Amino acid sequence: MQNNFRVILARQRKKIADVYEATGISKTTLTGIYYERTKNPDSQTLLKIAAYLNVTLDELLTPEE
Repeated sequence: MQNNFRVILARQRKKIADVYEATGISKTTLTGIYYERTKNPDSQTLLKIAAYLNVTLDELLTPEE
């Protein structure tokens, strides 16, 4: 699934480890979303990531052009 997770992390100068520590979401799950390998992530997972990064789900999930 395409997303802006990688872009947002880079902008905020954060790492997957930071998101893991703050949210408790497994590094495997976060890595799958980061590399866009996860086809259908859990909505609660996406909400936690968006809340931690202080972005909307739309910003997280809509790929930039």
